Amino acid sequence: MQKVNRMTPDTDPSQLAQQHFSNTDFAGAIALLRDCVAGQAGQRLLIVSEESSDGFYDEQAPKQTAAAGRALGMHVYEMQAKSFFNDESEKAILLNSLIGFDHIVFFSRVGDQIRFSQDLNLPSSTMCYTLNRDALNSHFGTACHHGMQEIKQAIDRALEGAAEIKVTCPHGTDFTGRPDWSAMPPIEVSLKRFPLLVPRPVTAMGFKGRVALSRFLVGTGSRHYEPYYLPLPKDVYAIVDNGRIMEFEGDKTEVARVESHYQHVSKLFSIDPWCVDSWHAGIHPGCHFASDAQSDILRWSGTAFGNPRILHFHTCGQYAPGEISWNILDPTVCIDGEAVWEDGQLFPDRLPGGQQVLDRHPNLAQLFENPVREIGLGF
Repeated sequence: MQKVNRMTPDTDPSQLAQQHFSNTDFAGAIALLRDCVAGQAGQRLLIVSEESSDGFYDEQAPKQTAAAGRALGMHVYEMQAKSFFNDESEKAILLNSLIGFDHIVFFSRVGDQIRFSQDLNLPSSTMCYTLNRDALNSHFGTACHHGMQEIKQAIDRALEGAAEIKVTCPHGTDFTGRPDWSAMPPIEVSLKRFPLLVPRPVTAMGFKGRVALSRFLVGTGSRHYEPYYLPLPKDVYAIVDNGRIMEFEGDKTEVARVESHYQHVSKLFSIDPWCVDSWHAGIHPGCHFASDAQSDILRWSGTAFGNPRILHFHTCGQYAPGEISWNILDPTVCIDGEAVWEDGQLFPDRLPGGQQVLDRHPNLAQLFENPVREIGLGF
């Protein structure tokens, strides 16, 4: 953990920002700080980044955000953290260093490791999923955050009040039920997320059916372990009933590999391997991943899940996000018979009140009409 870099009192924030960046460089960072963080002049902002040499975040996105914060008149501090906690003592050291700020923005995977923790008593904190400068200033980072909040809220209401939800996909997923919210009352994570990628997790309790596991299994960002990634040359099908994996079906060799992987991860953390906690689908039409997913799997798993072409399950451990993620490609999600996601495209206008949200945010409506389809899977 590196020491916080404190800005000297006589620094002029606006002049400092203009020395390094043009106005066009600020679009995503201003959206982050103004619309999501709700930062104001005079407040203390801490930006937590990780080493760009770790190959996950670049160094320009946090630098632009720091400069934008100074341009907004905020007092900006910066520090670097490790990519992952090795133990609880390292987590405690980081949490102690976050005391005394008005806002914290994480360009570091440690933010993901604490986002599902409760009662942390943190200042206003935001986990940022724009991994580099280009993503920060793309449609992903600059899409109307307030509009996305309204769409997320509409989706949450529809999912929470549904009598039946059916999830299907071209690979053979057929998963149906009514969420048993008494088993997992809807809760939010302890950190804000920028951009907004998913609605609240939907409990798997009350559902049954088969889920197609295609291409690979990958970790969830909760904890790091090896192997973090298991390629699947052939699809395997998980048979799920009321939050439990009853069995895996498919090629015997592939089924054995999947079962072995689950047993390995469960032993590492002393958790229930056969639990399916919850699921949710991506909601951001500007979320994209240009590289090949399987050659850059850590970065893919850390951001691509926000695209509506991906619906992911939290499994292996009775908690969100679990330790092993299932990624369902091009899902159709019918809520009480209405296909709100259809073949990997989200249609907010099919939600109660959704068209009114789009009418209030026409630029966002255009993005939903022409969503980004590139998610690093070659199709």
